[in-house]
Amino acid sequence: MALVLSLPREAGTPAGAKAREAVTAHLTGLGYRVSVQRFTFSPASLNAFPVFGAGLGGLALLLMPLLSATRAPVWGALLLWVTGLASLGLLAFGIGAGWITLGAVLREDANLIATRSDASIRRWLVAHLDTKAQGHSMAGRLVAVWVIGGAVAALSALAVLRLRGAVSLPLVAVGAALALLAGALAGGGRLRGTSQGARDNGSGILAALAAAGASRDPETGVLITGAEEFGLVGARIFARLSPELLRGSTVVNLDTIDQEGELYLVTHDRRGDALADAEAARLQAAGLAPRRRRLPLGILVDSVPLARAGVPALTVGRLTWRTLRRIHTPRDTPDDLSLAMAERIGNAIGAN
Repeated sequence: MALVLSLPREAGTPAGAKAREAVTAHLTGLGYRVSVQRFTFSPASLNAFPVFGAGLGGLALLLMPLLSATRAPVWGALLLWVTGLASLGLLAFGIGAGWITLGAVLREDANLIATRSDASIRRWLVAHLDTKAQGHSMAGRLVAVWVIGGAVAALSALAVLRLRGAVSLPLVAVGAALALLAGALAGGGRLRGTSQGARDNGSGILAALAAAGASRDPETGVLITGAEEFGLVGARIFARLSPELLRGSTVVNLDTIDQEGELYLVTHDRRGDALADAEAARLQAAGLAPRRRRLPLGILVDSVPLARAGVPALTVGRLTWRTLRRIHTPRDTPDDLSLAMAERIGNAIGAN
């Protein structure tokens, strides 16, 4: 873990590959057979959020005269808003999904799939290895998402209101200003610098390896995903290319286990809620008191695409707002981080 945490493990870089080799060696030493599932991805996927934000600001400026001018058609603003927002959403989705690369060179990364036997896997322990640093932290991204949501709601209301007559210029100015602020905040989503990712997700990797060591169940497997920070690429690849390995299993994803904060079991549907009952019992037996919740808007984790593949899935995390202000920045270092809680949680999760 000292080696892993010393490396800025951005997906598709030599440092990421070196960390993956260290984790492979450790899992092999625990008696697991490790296969490597390689894939390519576009690093431009992170530009989807900045592009959407910038487009939203530009669309707001185009709307201003149609909202306030008395001679403009009353339906003009709504037509422009609906078609513009739909087009912008499709563009951002295409970039985020990797269909539109914006000229970026594709990178190669990989998942590690570790099993102990030929038995069907009934439980997957999952953690992502990669890191990233952006112009804003995870907390900054959440604020940007909330402001964008407010801007979209405000401009939608103004476009509908225009059907009843011209909208006052102060209201139009407020809507445009909110959209421009959203665009500026979203611009922080571009890559900037590197991060050791001690909390996100060195702590999750440690918990997964501790669980792997504690488990003696031949039907428990370990999945270490790659390129999670670029749109959950590794988990989506695994769900698409290895459905036979997922079928009939459950997924426990370990992502950001800080030394402080509430311990959460994050679920996405009723199947995950049932799984949370079993995992809560394991954690409670170790003297831990997890709380249940749904995934907050603006946060993405590997359990999302795995749950969509039809299996019970949840994410275990422990964090505070201060944690969110550190992760996805160069400040997410191991210098002042204790990994004792991550190891304790991993041991509890891995208990048979």
